[in-house]
Amino acid sequence: MAYDDHRAGLRVVNAGLGPAIVTSTTVLLDGERVGQWDLDTRNRISDPLPVRPKAYTLRPGAVVLAGQSIFLFHLEHFQENEHRWFWELVTRRMIVEVSYESLYGGESFKAVPPVT
Repeated sequence: MAYDDHRAGLRVVNAGLGPAIVTSTTVLLDGERVGQWDLDTRNRISDPLPVRPKAYTLRPGAVVLAGQSIFLFHLEHFQENEHRWFWELVTRRMIVEVSYESLYGGESFKAVPPVT
């Protein structure tokens, strides 16, 4: 979860020394598996919301470069008093797990957001 200036949402950051190759993603909403982080899952989560967040899809094979930071799901003009529902969604209700490997492959690393 991140809050930059007026943007807030779920962000993936590669803090490693080399690129990360995404092998899979898993989205949980209220503890239930929704699917992988793709267009269908994003739409199922976004459709009932009062404002449609912007999204970036991480497909298997996607590369996150060393030092790169990507908002997966965010509101561009976040206002805490107006978008409290969104902050609740991304900090308490929604989890996106990202499985990845280095260029060498075979490690099966997993990035999971901290529990708040």
